Amino acid sequence: MGPEAGHGAGPEIWIRGPVIGDEPEPQPDDPGQLMATARQFAWVATHGGAGASTLAAVFGGHDAGRNWPRPDQGEPGSVLLVGRTHAAGLEAVSHTLDIFRRGDAPPGLDLDAIVLVADAPGRLPRPLAQRIKVIASVIDVYRVPWVPAWRTGDLAAEPPRECAQLARLTGSPASLPARRGNR
Repeated sequence: MGPEAGHGAGPEIWIRGPVIGDEPEPQPDDPGQLMATARQFAWVATHGGAGASTLAAVFGGHDAGRNWPRPDQGEPGSVLLVGRTHAAGLEAVSHTLDIFRRGDAPPGLDLDAIVLVADAPGRLPRPLAQRIKVIASVIDVYRVPWVPAWRTGDLAAEPPRECAQLARLTGSPASLPARRGNR
């Protein structure tokens, strides 16, 4: 519809994720302005062996294991659901995503994204890739490739470049050389 129907000239769009309101931006010369802190996340495994503990160790944040985080006890309420890219892992992710969709997740939790960890090196079979597309149609999905060093317990190894967006989301210094020296 055009402007003649009472709508703006641009197309209608759908936005996934948080929408910033019409709040004024703080001015740099404001003496009360504090440096923003990185958002804290809870990594929640949707099944055993999902990789939540490894991701929490590499990118920081709270490793909730297979439990819901408890914001009332100081744990982050921002949730990153973690699952493997095999059929059972994607089914577990879909099931847990549905808990949020139905509103059955504990109060105070916000689902921020899904993090899918490769279950093996190489390309995914087409049926699994299609399931990921369905999940990605309703929420942001971050993919973590197979990392042989992590498999052997070397969590100080620099994350692959495919993890750059995940590192930005979590505010992680994971790709900074100083981090490697601190481990």
